[in-house]
Amino acid sequence: MKSIKIKDKEFDLFIEEEKISESIQRIADKMNVELDGKDPVFLAILNGAFMFAGELMKKVTIPSEITFVRLASYRGISSTEQVQEVLGLNESIEGRTLVIVEDIVDTGNTMVALMKQLNELNPKEIKIATLLFKPEALKNPLNLDYVALRIPSDFIVGYGLDYDGYGRNLSDIYKLKS
Repeated sequence: MKSIKIKDKEFDLFIEEEKISESIQRIADKMNVELDGKDPVFLAILNGAFMFAGELMKKVTIPSEITFVRLASYRGISSTEQVQEVLGLNESIEGRTLVIVEDIVDTGNTMVALMKQLNELNPKEIKIATLLFKPEALKNPLNLDYVALRIPSDFIVGYGLDYDGYGRNLSDIYKLKS
């Protein structure tokens, strides 16, 4: 098994790039049908979702826009349980179909806080797309419309996800060695 070291931690190969790409294609195909004619705005959450958003948008064929916000809720390998808006939304989403593009949903704390803020801007509807979902870690009820991959509650890096800022550039996803 392929393994890597990032800073002081060892990680093993968990999900290869090909499987990630196939999973993104599957949800893009679903979006192309379900969102056709809705002129959606995709809202990618930085920093983690940049690779997922880039790959997803290459596969979404319907007319749409993309914009970005930056939120922070992680430090090291654990959630801080607090969401801080770092870079805000500049485009109007009033009356629009909004698709949040997130790298990972685990506890759901980030998504609940973000949904509360976004609902105040009166979108027509909000949909959630996530590359990765950890159902065992979920603490808040959420309706996830587009889930590329379901994973266990391991700490992972790669494909946009990081450990203290490192590892986002990896094309595969790795999990922390236990």
